[in-house]
Amino acid sequence: MRTAYHEQMAELNVVLGQMSELAGMAMERSTQALLQADLAVAESVISDHEQIVRMSAGAEERAFALLALQAPVAGDLRAIVSGFQIVADVDRMGALALHVAKVARRRHPNKALPEEVNGYFAEMGRLAVQMALNAREVLNNQDPTAALRLQSDDDAMDDLHRHLFTVLMDREWKHGVAAAVDVTLLGRYYERFSDHAVLIGRRVVFQATGKTPEQFADLGA
Repeated sequence: MRTAYHEQMAELNVVLGQMSELAGMAMERSTQALLQADLAVAESVISDHEQIVRMSAGAEERAFALLALQAPVAGDLRAIVSGFQIVADVDRMGALALHVAKVARRRHPNKALPEEVNGYFAEMGRLAVQMALNAREVLNNQDPTAALRLQSDDDAMDDLHRHLFTVLMDREWKHGVAAAVDVTLLGRYYERFSDHAVLIGRRVVFQATGKTPEQFADLGA
């Protein structure tokens, strides 16, 4: 029974890792659509989102099957509950990439972003994609130390997000309220994408060690 449980739990984490990678690829294309006002790319992100939705439903079914068939207790039960939470995190990452693509589509043929913030969003997009790929890796290898490192990338994302607001609050801002609203919403989408990747890392620490990230970090101190 335990062998079957561990095999099925590993298979669930592989699926979740694949979903994380898909969310990262979606955010990469959404960022391209945003920066280049590329309608075709935005439309492809929107149409491809259904794949993440289907995989999310399938991952939930796998987790329910583990609960129903493997009679988990203690640490095994906690790991499965974390699996449900990770499904929700990855699903949300895909939805946030979708939101970015929809902004790009809504503003087409114009660009949604003023030129002076393009660099911020290019870097935020790069970080978001890297965090999604890192989340995939920690889901696959269950390495709690690597999972904790997702926090440092999130710190970099938070720094970019804060600096973005200095641009918005500058008296030299001359792009109007609509552009400011777009920039604010888009910045939030990237920040939340990053936050969910960090949550995946935290949940992997719990899956792998049975400890909170803070408890695990204290052990290594």
